[in-house]
Amino acid sequence: MSDIYIISQYRAQFVTYLEQRTQLGEPKNLYEPVQYILGLGGKRMRPILTLMTAEAFGGKVADAMDAALAVEMFHNFSLVHDDIMDDAPLRRGKVTVHEKWDVNTGILSGDAMLILSYQCFESYPPEIYAELTKLFSKTALEVCEGQQYDVDFETRDDVTIPEYLKMIEYKTSVLVAAAMKMGAIVAKAPDRDANAIYEFGRNLGIAFQLQDDYLDAFGDPKTFGKQVGGDIMENKKTYLYLKSLENASKDNQEGLLHLYSIKPEDSTAKVAAVKGIFKESGAVEATKKAIQDFTQRAFEALADTNLPENKKALLKQFGKNLMERTV
Repeated sequence: MSDIYIISQYRAQFVTYLEQRTQLGEPKNLYEPVQYILGLGGKRMRPILTLMTAEAFGGKVADAMDAALAVEMFHNFSLVHDDIMDDAPLRRGKVTVHEKWDVNTGILSGDAMLILSYQCFESYPPEIYAELTKLFSKTALEVCEGQQYDVDFETRDDVTIPEYLKMIEYKTSVLVAAAMKMGAIVAKAPDRDANAIYEFGRNLGIAFQLQDDYLDAFGDPKTFGKQVGGDIMENKKTYLYLKSLENASKDNQEGLLHLYSIKPEDSTAKVAAVKGIFKESGAVEATKKAIQDFTQRAFEALADTNLPENKKALLKQFGKNLMERTV
C-alpha cells in the first residue's frame, strides 16, 4: 500500500468527520462563514499529522479526531483573521471570508472558530484534556506572536536571520509541531517520545516555510499554486532577501534596498532583477542548504523516538513528500 494512499485515507476520514461536526447553526451569518472556510479544502496537513502520530504511537484514529479538528479549526481561524489583516481578496483560489461577507463578520466568525477549537477538547478525559489545552494555549499564543513579528518586520530594515527564523517558527511551525504532539498525547505516548515528535514537526515546519520562500521566487507557476514572485512584489523580507543583504556586494546591496523600496505598476523587471541578485549573492544556495539542515534535524528527532521502524518510515516519507510538495 503506497504512502500517498495511506495519507489520502487519513484525509478522507478526517474530512468526513469535519463535515459531520460542522453543521450549520443559527445565526446563519455567524456559522455560514465558518462552514465556508472549512469547506475550501487545502491539504489538511496538520490534522493528518495528528491522526498519523496518534496511530503511530498505538492510539486509535477515532480518539484523535477531536484533537485534529481543534488544530484544523484553529488554523482556519488564523487564516480568516490573517486575510483581513492583509486585505487579501483570495484564499485557495476562492473569495476570502471578509470579501464574501464583510470585515465585521470575518472578525466575529473567526472569534467563534477559536472558541469552537477549544470546545473540541471537551470530549477527552481530564488528564488528557489538561495536557492538550495547555499545549494548545501555548501554541495559539506563539502563532499570534509570530504574526506580530511578521507585521513588525514590514517596517524594519534591521531584521536579522535569527529573528526571521523565530518568526516563521512561531507563525508556521509550532502548529505543525503541536498537531503531532497532540496525537502522541492522545495515544498516551511517553513524554520523551511526545517531545521528540514535537521537535520533528517543529523542524519540518521551518524547512517547509523556507521552501515556500524559495518556491515563491523560483517555483514553477504551474505547480506552485500561487503567483511566483509575490513576496518580491510585496517587498517581503524572506530568508532569500536577508541572506542576499548579508552576502551581496555593496552595489547589489544598494540595488536590493532600492528595489525593495518601490512597488512599480508592472513588476516584471523588478522581480527579474531581485532574482538575479538572489542568485549572484549565493542566497539561493544558502536557502537550499538551510532547508536541508532543518529537514535533517527533523529526521534526527524522529529517529530519537521509540516508534516502530515502519511507523518512522511512514512519517519520514510524509516529511519527504511535504518537501517535494506531493502532499
